[in-house]
Amino acid sequence: MEELSHWIDGKEVKGTSGRFSDVMNPATGEVIARLPLATPAELDAAVRSAEKAQVGWAATNPQRRARVMMKFAQLIQDNMDALAELVSREHGKTLPDARGDVQRGLEVIEVCMGAPAMLKGEFTDNGGPGIDLYSMRQPLGVVAGITPFNFPAMIPLWKMGPALVSGNAMILKPSERVPSTSIMLAKLAQQAGLPDGVLQVVNGDKEIVDAILDHPTVQAVGFVGSTPIAQYIYGRAATNGKRAQCFGGAKNHMLIMPDADLDKAADALVGAGFGAAGERCMAISVAVPVGDKTADALIERLIPKIEKLKVGPYTAGEDVDFGPVITKAAQERIDRLIESGVDQGAKLVVDGRGLKIQGYENGFFCGPSLFDNVTRDMEIYKEEIFGPVLSTVRAQSYEDALNLVMDNDYGNGTAIYTADGDTARDFASRVNVGMVGINFPIPVPLSYYSFGGWKKSAFGDLNQYGPDAFRFYTKTKTVTARWFSGIKDGVALNFKAMD
Repeated sequence: MEELSHWIDGKEVKGTSGRFSDVMNPATGEVIARLPLATPAELDAAVRSAEKAQVGWAATNPQRRARVMMKFAQLIQDNMDALAELVSREHGKTLPDARGDVQRGLEVIEVCMGAPAMLKGEFTDNGGPGIDLYSMRQPLGVVAGITPFNFPAMIPLWKMGPALVSGNAMILKPSERVPSTSIMLAKLAQQAGLPDGVLQVVNGDKEIVDAILDHPTVQAVGFVGSTPIAQYIYGRAATNGKRAQCFGGAKNHMLIMPDADLDKAADALVGAGFGAAGERCMAISVAVPVGDKTADALIERLIPKIEKLKVGPYTAGEDVDFGPVITKAAQERIDRLIESGVDQGAKLVVDGRGLKIQGYENGFFCGPSLFDNVTRDMEIYKEEIFGPVLSTVRAQSYEDALNLVMDNDYGNGTAIYTADGDTARDFASRVNVGMVGINFPIPVPLSYYSFGGWKKSAFGDLNQYGPDAFRFYTKTKTVTARWFSGIKDGVALNFKAMD
């Protein structure tokens, strides 16, 4: 069986802890590799190496760092299929979805090519007699990224691109379930010209996460995962004086107004609810049709579309709609939540439980499930299911539907389908959610904006990628300079001396 490695100082390094985690193929249920779990001592060695390498990297001018990003982007593009294969093998995504995972990360690297413009400071000439003021953006030093299983390429790229091009060194701790993509990305970054030691990939579990949070040299931590863990990491990082941006769970609603194109709304719900087996923090998991007539017509359209979905392993071809969920435990949790919905009175319109695929009987497959008549007190509404389950909560008015979203603990993404511009504009203005789609089901912003939720979906002041990422991974230094040509000597005892 393959034994994976860490990536330290520009080479693969075997673990020394003697502790391992199994990496599985979710489609077969088989263990395909063993992953070493690092010790705090191994992390410390990687951090000290990164700290040393960061000095020279930070001294490299931004334009040259951007050229590395340019070469990195081309290498990612050239190796798209190989990266997608790794994503699919360890995560279970279909190959088209895996390519999309890589592509959305690549787009952030493309924005990083423009880093010199993002990193420039400001200048004020003659702010006072002989006084100039200017600011500069400087890297933090060594930073860390802790990334989830559901996007093995995209989110590591979201973290590493802005951090590295800003002049930092990064310790990347990918999910132990999907580690191979991060190692391959590190190799490609090296080929692009990234100096050894500037990017370190250290595998581990909670022990290594805590070591990162407590390490005095690590200046900032970026995390994506569940809300309880995001809150834990944010609190511990802040206690230790680190910057932190921590993104957690979601319960994303889509409103369907009576004037909406219901065929397009149904197509959007099927794609946004069941793509990637629902394992997306931006998945639409709650449909909110306004009015019973709208709800009945929507359900009528959804059922045949959902029943036609093809579930299977990525190796079955590109006509597979989605693959397995990540683990047996995830599969069992999804089944339990579906059972709770039935027990609590929701109507299970399409039942995806018990799906078995010939030749892949041990895979972690869940068929698509659709609920109607879900209420906000039910467990399937309150929990983030993170699986191929769509719940329908009927609302009797626009205000009722809006309040449902507003009252929810999560605020990652939301959408509305309507033909009325006033309703759409009102919704976008009033809803307390970080990313809003209008006739657009998964409103993940393009890479030159920033990604981030509200409420319990995010902890920290700055979002991922785009302008916020460059603010997060740099600190501002402001210089006030005076040259004494033509300035009379004298003692200044108050701020008016600058006037």
